[in-house]
Amino acid sequence: MKAVQLLRSSRRPGVLVTVMSVRGHAPREAGAKMVVAADNVWSTVGGGNMEALAVERSREMIADGATTPEVLTAALSDKATYQHGVQCCGGEVKLLLEPLPVVPSVAIFGVGHVGLELARVLARHDLELHLIDSRADQLTTDRLAVLDDAIANVHVHNVPVLPELVVSELPPGTHVLIMTHDHAEDAALCDAAIRNAELATIGLIGSSAKWTRFQRKLAEDGNSAEAIARITTPIGLSDLPGKEPAMIAVSVAAWLLQQFTAEQSARAQTAERHPVSAQSAEGRPASAQREAKA
Repeated sequence: MKAVQLLRSSRRPGVLVTVMSVRGHAPREAGAKMVVAADNVWSTVGGGNMEALAVERSREMIADGATTPEVLTAALSDKATYQHGVQCCGGEVKLLLEPLPVVPSVAIFGVGHVGLELARVLARHDLELHLIDSRADQLTTDRLAVLDDAIANVHVHNVPVLPELVVSELPPGTHVLIMTHDHAEDAALCDAAIRNAELATIGLIGSSAKWTRFQRKLAEDGNSAEAIARITTPIGLSDLPGKEPAMIAVSVAAWLLQQFTAEQSARAQTAERHPVSAQSAEGRPASAQREAKA
């Protein structure tokens, strides 16, 4: 569904509305779908009071940060209670409203031993997973076959030259993990990452000696102490020691999951402080309501 993909790629929440069942006469048949965002509607489930109620409730769910699906029943009768105009087809429609939350986005720069193990763990979660490496042999189909059954939406970036350019192409709110084979490449990526204000977190793998050198270099390149402090190193859980790739990957993945939880809590609190006003579909032009097929 193009609308769902659009919302996911732009990291905006929405609600998928589906006609579950129809009793009697109704404008659309069971299975008809509509996608609702805070500022747009794609396709239609029948228009009129029923659709307006669905849009209104969907936007309330978006504002509340809802994650649980709901069922909305609409009676299409001139005797039924209505808020947005009479709709007297004579039937009854049940609509399923499924939240489309913003999923986390993670970019792993360096898909070596640790990077691949980390990708395997993260791929089991519903998120956008970007894998970037300047070495083509690390991103072959055979090597990444372990991700074939991934739940995550995996994006592979084979960038032989200047992988730091990918930083500016990442979705807003992406969590960046820097763990390449080359310290010079790591340094360039750190510099690019802290200049991108839209990233959620920036994690760097390495020793304290490496970080000391990086801090000095980043400062010499004109980065402020505040900007440099955006980088977290070491990454992972401090109470989960071990240098094996799988152990490091589990530790970093657990740390990331903590970041995701904090991110969701912050979004929920923001929604409570700044609720989005539900906007009726009745006042919207038909072209806006049906901008694209769901």
